[in-house]
Amino acid sequence: MTITAAVLTFLGFLQQGAQALALRAAPALAVTVSFALIAWGLRSVTISGALAGAIVTFIVFVCMGMPGFLAILTLFALTYISTHLGYPQKQRLGITQEGGRTGSQVLANLAVAAIACAPSLWFPQSREILFVGACAALAEAAADTVSSEVGQAFRTQAYLITDLRPVPTGQNGGISVAGTIAGVGAAAIIAFACLWMDLIALRWVGLVLLAGTLGMLFDSFLGATLERPGRLGNDSVNFSSTAFAAFVAILISFLLS
Repeated sequence: MTITAAVLTFLGFLQQGAQALALRAAPALAVTVSFALIAWGLRSVTISGALAGAIVTFIVFVCMGMPGFLAILTLFALTYISTHLGYPQKQRLGITQEGGRTGSQVLANLAVAAIACAPSLWFPQSREILFVGACAALAEAAADTVSSEVGQAFRTQAYLITDLRPVPTGQNGGISVAGTIAGVGAAAIIAFACLWMDLIALRWVGLVLLAGTLGMLFDSFLGATLERPGRLGNDSVNFSSTAFAAFVAILISFLLS
């Protein structure tokens, strides 16, 4: 291939993505900004969290359309409900986060979904596999958040994932029966919501649920081995866990396609 041909191919590659972006940019901007303002008004996110959420949701909307936004909306609903579950008790224990999630926290939970689906603008032939990865990342984010919030709300006995030693509820790396069941349920809700919204085929529902659940457990493992000693922060652990879930889902779906 000559240099001229290579340049023309690259420009065509960029144009293909730009056309898809232009078609959805206006409605995506209107919907995602409105959603970010509502989330901020509900005090679920800070100003930086609203901005980060708008950017990530915009990318997902452009790549996956309205169904992608609805998948994030489902995640938001699960997060909002579980966060307010047993809220008075959480306040008394001092484990609530006043003011909502920050920009770094929002990105840690949602950025991987945007990264996973973004290449579909230029590689539409890989859309199915990329969407499976994005949905798995959202399933992990839901599972991790819901499991943690439910465990704290019911104050059930937690066990360190590495050796099953009893630890205080909310301890990094700690898992509980109630929290784990709730987390798996949250991942299942995201998986079936993505199926209902035609983001994934029926054959990938189990994979999205599995990847989301494994990501939740991987989050606890990182919490026990790296976060507790102070080698990783919570945002890094959350980002790594959603990336792990997306990687598992993309790899397995690629091998099975």
